[in-house]
Amino acid sequence: MFAAPSQLALVVPPVGLDWLDQMGFVNSTVGRILLACLLGGAIGLERELAKKPAGVRTNLLICMGAAFFTVLSSVIAGDSGNKGQVASNIVQGIGFLGAGLILHNRSRLSGLASAASIWVVASIGMACGAGLYAPATVAAFIVIAAMVVVGFLEQRANVKPYTVTHEARGADQLLMLQGILVALDKQRQRLAEFDSKPIGDLQRVIFPITATNRQHDELRHLLSTQPGISQILRFRDPEDD
Repeated sequence: MFAAPSQLALVVPPVGLDWLDQMGFVNSTVGRILLACLLGGAIGLERELAKKPAGVRTNLLICMGAAFFTVLSSVIAGDSGNKGQVASNIVQGIGFLGAGLILHNRSRLSGLASAASIWVVASIGMACGAGLYAPATVAAFIVIAAMVVVGFLEQRANVKPYTVTHEARGADQLLMLQGILVALDKQRQRLAEFDSKPIGDLQRVIFPITATNRQHDELRHLLSTQPGISQILRFRDPEDD
């Protein structure tokens, strides 16, 4: 048989709340948590579609956790305690989590946008936990717009350089490398590293280049006109934000 609510309260005493108060607390909290899940999931969906490390589940859980911590901070503190102490520690905790997404490789930093999105998702969750539904929704809309629209405009306006892995294919590897150097010299780019992965008689030279969208298009055209290069493929670096 199931224990009565009064018996459960004796086994696991609530934090200053009886069973009826807890039910009222659930009713006032469920909407805040669900909105946090919705907004965090929406931001995570954009990150997921962009193939970034922090996707739907990560952002949803962070937003919900921040909202729940914010709600619990007033309950744990009670009437006389510091109700902002628990919520203030969320910012520090999220800072450590976001730091794990920032990588330093190839003389550049990556993951900054993903780390920043996690940090702002936590703030949206805190707003949901505080009952600030409208500001949280507006903030989530701004985040998604910044990720999608601003990122698109940065590439189209040739403002932000990003890394693309180029793969040149042909029959003569030495002739291909000479053609790649000629194309890069015309763009004043440097061949910092490359990898050769032949498959039978097919030679493949793979190398990363960081440049703007226009420069990548120009480089592809230059490479396609070089002797010895029969095909050019391009792949966006998944670590690039």
